[in-house]
Amino acid sequence: MKVAYVFATDMSATYKLGKMILPQLEQGIHGARVVGMMFFDDNLYVLRRGDPIGERLAKIAKEQNILLMVCDRCAIERDLGEGDFTQCGLGQVRAKGLVEGVVAGCFPQLYEALSGNPPDQVITL
Repeated sequence: MKVAYVFATDMSATYKLGKMILPQLEQGIHGARVVGMMFFDDNLYVLRRGDPIGERLAKIAKEQNILLMVCDRCAIERDLGEGDFTQCGLGQVRAKGLVEGVVAGCFPQLYEALSGNPPDQVITL
């Protein structure tokens, strides 16, 4: 089974991803193939360059071909994106200061990015 995760609630990236999902991915025991992760609100902070969770996740994402995407509006609001609010949802905002491989976007970009490898389930945490 292929899954995509949406990190939408407070601390879901630091706790559920950092303490449960990521260690399982690193050990090869997660049980599902992860094809993508979308980060909203303050969950973006784990993806800052130098963050231990983000650096580990970037390595796994590269090895396992996992899409890492941050909400473009959330990124701009946190100075982790280059662009302005008029570009949100258009695929024009660029991630900045984040670990390797992270892209910024909104739902249209998420759907497009996952269209070639769609998940069977989307899990919102």
